[in-house]
Amino acid sequence: MPWTGGWLGSCGGECGPGAGQRHRLRHSAAAREGRVAHSESARVIALVNQKGGCAKTTTAVNLAACLASSGRRTLVIDLDPQANATASLGVDPGGLTRTVYHVLVGDERDDAGATLAQIIVPTTVSNLFLAPSSIDLAAAELELAARIGRENSLRKRMGPVLTEYAYIFIDTPPSLGLLTLNALVASDEIIIPIQTHYYALLGMRQLLRTLKMVREEVGHQVEILGVLPTMYDSRTNISKEIVQGIKDFFGDKVFDTAVHFNIKLVESSMVGVPLFMHDPSSRGAQEYMDLAKEVMKGHEERARGTAARH
Repeated sequence: MPWTGGWLGSCGGECGPGAGQRHRLRHSAAAREGRVAHSESARVIALVNQKGGCAKTTTAVNLAACLASSGRRTLVIDLDPQANATASLGVDPGGLTRTVYHVLVGDERDDAGATLAQIIVPTTVSNLFLAPSSIDLAAAELELAARIGRENSLRKRMGPVLTEYAYIFIDTPPSLGLLTLNALVASDEIIIPIQTHYYALLGMRQLLRTLKMVREEVGHQVEILGVLPTMYDSRTNISKEIVQGIKDFFGDKVFDTAVHFNIKLVESSMVGVPLFMHDPSSRGAQEYMDLAKEVMKGHEERARGTAARH
């Protein structure tokens, strides 16, 4: 496949799981009204790819909604100033008084700040909650830049809510800046959506270097949960070749599920509901349900393996 070429090769082991156990942040016993505490911390998963248009937000919203519909209490943290995840879950970013911005850069002891629990809002999906974003978040990187431990800003603020959810998904901007770095440091795992178009894998080495930096310099073991081919078109040879290239590069980290291009996904975002509510019989709705099953199965197998070692 000439499109991969010598510059790509394989991931050389960098895409495999980290060696250490994941960080567990201190959490409070008190839960917000109407929420049920879990005996274990949430699995925190960031959707990461510095390339735009690869369905990060679509995947964050729809995967979270599918897990919530299966009875898992789930939170989406919108860490993208574009606030597309916020809008896709039916919340108007322009009508919010406090968002993730106020959590990251404000002081919760005054009117300029907020705790993460204070900004979380329910969505139209049972068991699915949202920590919303707005365009104000675009200023956060500049405001955080001079702070010591700036890469830990989100992680430090997540502790009190970790036991209230089974899953927490973080939607990230299309860059590897300070907001994405905060998402990586706050996460146990990442999902990498990759559009099955030409040059789809360009930039992957930079992302893997960033993951390595988080592990070695920050000391946080974040793993790749899986790589998700998106915008797939099974009618074209190029899509098939690129999926094979993704598998050659990432090996068994690639999900069995591939998400096909589906106009219904666009429609559901426009009306502010997940696809399984907008058109439950659509191909995209079924694919995200399949992905949710893969994610749950992987976590169950990992939990059994951890228990067996102890």
